[in-house]
Formats: sequence, C-alpha cells, structure tokens
Amino acid sequence: MDIKTASSLHRLRLVSAPEAVSFLLLLVCSVLKRTTDFNAVPVMGAIHGILFVLYVLFWLDAWNRTKWSFKVAALYFVLSVLPLGGFYAERKLKREAEDAVIASRARREGVVNA
Repeated sequence: MDIKTASSLHRLRLVSAPEAVSFLLLLVCSVLKRTTDFNAVPVMGAIHGILFVLYVLFWLDAWNRTKWSFKVAALYFVLSVLPLGGFYAERKLKREAEDAVIASRARREGVVNA
C-alpha cells in the first residue's frame, strides 16, 4: 500500500467516528426539539452536514485509491447513513490499515510472496 492510499484510508477513518457522533447528537436534538423548547437542530444539522460531506468525499477518494469492489464501497457508504455505522467503519478501516502494514512488512522481509 502506498502512502497516498494509506493517507486516504486514514482520513476516512478520522472522519467516520465524529460523523457518527454528530449523527447521534442530531437525533437527540431532534427528539428534544419535539419534546422541549430546546432547539439545537440547526447547529447540529450544519455540523453533521459538513462531516457527512467530508465522509463522502474521503470515501470517494479511498474507493478510487484502494480499488475496493462495489460491494465493499457500498458497505462503507451504507455505514455512513446508519446511526452507529461510523463507529463500525472506523474499526474496520483500522483493521484494514493494520493488515496492510503487516503484509507490507512481510513482503519487505521476504516472508511471503504476495
């Protein structure tokens, strides 16, 4: 894995958890708006919107660089629209990056011919 691919996966991983948190907070704010006088939906909506757009941009970049299959790319996109999906995506991306580092070291040391 080259440095640009690793960077694109890292960016996607970094934005996935905050995007998931903002989504959950937006849901809480929506409930509070309807049950109380508290209305933070405009603020949380804007924050979540920015983070979601960043997630989609970083997702497109990662898909382009990693050459994921359509199934894998679709999984990461679907995870972005599920309330807890961003946390799962972050963990999965972390494992993928660690596996790539291990495979790269193994190839460099001549342990495997992958």
